[in-house]
Amino acid sequence: MTTLSHDRYCDEVARQIDLLRATLTGADLSATVPTCPDWTLSQLVRHTGGAVRWSERLVATRAERNIPDEDVPHAAGPEGDDPAALDAWLASTGALAEKTLRAAGADASAWSWSGDHTAGFWARRMTHEVAVHRADAAITAGVDYEIAPDIAADAIDEWLDIVLLLRHLDPGSGAAELRGAGRSIHLHATDTPPGLDAEWLIEFGEDGFTWRRGHAKATVALRGPLTEVLLAFYRRRPLDSGRVEVLGERELLDFWLERATFG
Repeated sequence: MTTLSHDRYCDEVARQIDLLRATLTGADLSATVPTCPDWTLSQLVRHTGGAVRWSERLVATRAERNIPDEDVPHAAGPEGDDPAALDAWLASTGALAEKTLRAAGADASAWSWSGDHTAGFWARRMTHEVAVHRADAAITAGVDYEIAPDIAADAIDEWLDIVLLLRHLDPGSGAAELRGAGRSIHLHATDTPPGLDAEWLIEFGEDGFTWRRGHAKATVALRGPLTEVLLAFYRRRPLDSGRVEVLGERELLDFWLERATFG
């Protein structure tokens, strides 16, 4: 379920990169990222910008197959860790991606690892790729993280769709274990207007799970401000951070979080 327009996603790719740039102001690029401990902040930024450059190249060339990283111009970013050079690279990355994605239009053909081989898929995917890694950067730098409510809600939608897809793409993955009839998870944002419908129900069956927006009683509920629900659901904050409530059988939510992984 895509709830936002292609133009909005194009805007947001550039906007999220600009917000990431602001987050990095004065930050220690050599710091370890607590939520991605294999990376320094510099490596996180290069991964994020490189992913955007890669997706832009797929769309720009109307690729019919994957493009190796080494064939993507400037995917690795500048040499060294000069903050000004890294900032300039991010700025040009955002501008390039926005221009290419918008000019292509949502329906333009482009290879992807999903069943959706369009520029629209990549505009949405990169919006949330940058938005969530921006949270990683904010946590590392010790600064506040804010995200527009409709973008946060759509990020949860997309994540649920990706986990569903992973069950089919990789039967040996942890996502394939997300089954078992009679159990359910409810995500409930407590600080959004009713029109946003920022509640989700994940229902387990014998062969997997389904999800939908809406309010319902469940085996376990994750409640809190939308941004905090997003960060907990993406495993960016622990459930016991004091920023969210877990009501019911926490073991089921832990089971989900341990297996619903990607990338």
